[in-house]
Amino acid sequence: MLSKHPDKCRFPHGHTRKVECVFSAETLDQNEMVCDFKVVKGLVGEFLERYDHALCMNTDDPEYAHFKAAYGDRVIGFASQDPSTEVLARAIYEHLAERLSGHIADPGVEYPVRECVRLEKVRLWETSSSWAEYWE
Repeated sequence: MLSKHPDKCRFPHGHTRKVECVFSAETLDQNEMVCDFKVVKGLVGEFLERYDHALCMNTDDPEYAHFKAAYGDRVIGFASQDPSTEVLARAIYEHLAERLSGHIADPGVEYPVRECVRLEKVRLWETSSSWAEYWE
């Protein structure tokens, strides 16, 4: 729900989004990879799963408390901002960047990631022809 939107997007509606995560490194590792895809899935998969069949709402929306009380953790609040595709792309990027940093620093992981690996950007597709990107 986009409470600030002047048209239909202000009402509950759904999207089937696709997330693209772009990583880079100056060299490939011993397996000829920048980063194993198992690592990416482990870093972001559970985070993305929480959005499945959930309602994302601006916490300032007058209906937020009602929906939150009725549906609990299936309502995801965004503090004083509408959960636009741009805002969601930023949230995914920030989560993934933090998790990647922790993974790189952990010597006990099954699939190590080298310090030179960088998260370049996250692209979040809303439809097959519209997306938002976030990078720092």
